[in-house]
Amino acid sequence: MRRRQLPLLAAPLCLPAVQARAQGAWPTRPVRIVVSFPPGGSSDITARLLAEQYSAAFNQRFVVDNRPGAGGTLSALHVAQQPADGYTLFLSNTAPITTSPPLYPQAGYDPVRSFTYVTYIGAAPAAIVVNPRFVPATDVPSLIAWIRAQPSPPGFGSSGAGSVGHIYGEMFQRAANVQMTHVPYRGSAPLLPDLLNGQVPLAFDTMPQYLEHFAAGRLRGLAISAAERNPMAPTLPAMPELGFPTVVVLNWVGISGPANLPAPIVERLNEATQAALRSEQVRPRLLDHAIAPTPLAPAAFTAFVQRDVAEVGGMIRALGITAG
Repeated sequence: MRRRQLPLLAAPLCLPAVQARAQGAWPTRPVRIVVSFPPGGSSDITARLLAEQYSAAFNQRFVVDNRPGAGGTLSALHVAQQPADGYTLFLSNTAPITTSPPLYPQAGYDPVRSFTYVTYIGAAPAAIVVNPRFVPATDVPSLIAWIRAQPSPPGFGSSGAGSVGHIYGEMFQRAANVQMTHVPYRGSAPLLPDLLNGQVPLAFDTMPQYLEHFAAGRLRGLAISAAERNPMAPTLPAMPELGFPTVVVLNWVGISGPANLPAPIVERLNEATQAALRSEQVRPRLLDHAIAPTPLAPAAFTAFVQRDVAEVGGMIRALGITAG
């Protein structure tokens, strides 16, 4: 009897060693980093910077896979449905994780339980951006006066329903007691040309991609959605300075993957990400895009997401913000 049982007992004892070897070999083929927005925005730029660093660190190709739509929920659902083998990663950010789930209750994933959170990278504020050829406002009070003077609510662009810019715009409307019409785009890249040619006169959107246009005078920034000023645009006031202490929302970014990503892979990815964020190839580039690298390891990142989902999601529901 004992001899018959030995093979049955031996097989399970071998499994951890087999799994460890398989995980230790990762990655043996290209790895995708899914991004919720089209090329050109801050999330896409961050993903491409990391992909280059990961490719060198792991001696394997890491490629960016842009999957925009429905406030980032399409990309998030796609990642949540992939095998937890380390070959599909997610450049997670505020839209698909924090702001979109309350707007798309049938999205099909849980923002906390459906993912493994690896490394928090940092956050960038959104800005109120106007085209000075169409909106004469030079500060927030004059913007409020201009909006109220229009015969019908002016449109404001954002990078999509559920994006940080969308939420910022809705919060601003309520706090300033003005009316605007939300015009969602499929990312910041398609929004920018319409803003430059006046198709939409103003936008609420993450700040980095507008810095060069502020400097050239093509567009004008009026305020940012952070609690304090950002060093990349020190002349732009933060909303609390202007008497709007609750109008604060940030576009954070981080690396995650499907739920139950193996611990050895999480550990290696976290180490590689933190090293990249300290490097001269990545850190200055992120700072140029108004993202200050402030990495959090997996446990702290997970706790951050839990808080953000509860707090910002609760605020969205309380304000009655919809995906429309």
